[in-house]
Amino acid sequence: MIKNDTLQNTRQEIESQAAYCRTLFEKKTRDYGTSWRILRLPSLTDQIFIKANRIRSVQESGENRVGDDLRGEFVAMVNYAVMALIQQELEGGEQKEAPLELPLEEAMALYDKHLGRTIDLMMSKNHDYGEAWRQMRVSSMVDLILMKLRRIKQIEDNEGKTLVSEGVEGGYMDIVNYSLFCLVRGNG
Repeated sequence: MIKNDTLQNTRQEIESQAAYCRTLFEKKTRDYGTSWRILRLPSLTDQIFIKANRIRSVQESGENRVGDDLRGEFVAMVNYAVMALIQQELEGGEQKEAPLELPLEEAMALYDKHLGRTIDLMMSKNHDYGEAWRQMRVSSMVDLILMKLRRIKQIEDNEGKTLVSEGVEGGYMDIVNYSLFCLVRGNG
């Protein structure tokens, strides 16, 4: 059984990393607007894949020729996955007309809504799983992210139709949470 103070500490650690991701998202939105709104969900999925694949490649080879800190890749996966959740909401799962450029305040409200829901889900799962992520290897969490991405890609290739799975939303939320776990672990 997990103590409430342990769960509270975990929430603080996760929210601290999430706040960093949010700050970067807001700064980039100020610089670029919501130019990412032009991307279709499969394009956002591929952006997350590029980041996860780079992390795995560096982990396996032990060589980082680009030199950029892997922490930035985990932050990018959080932000791209939240963008995907926003896109999914705004498009309603179909190709409806939604404005490409969102006011900063609206973009941040959507970001906060989706990140908040995702963290709340993670905290519920964390309670039930007994903080198991703290015993996992970061490389295993990266593998799980890559697996989630393969599932999302398959659902996208099936035009969103599933027989028994939850769809892409749960996959994006899991990617956010695994990325936040890696950031907390300090291996990013």
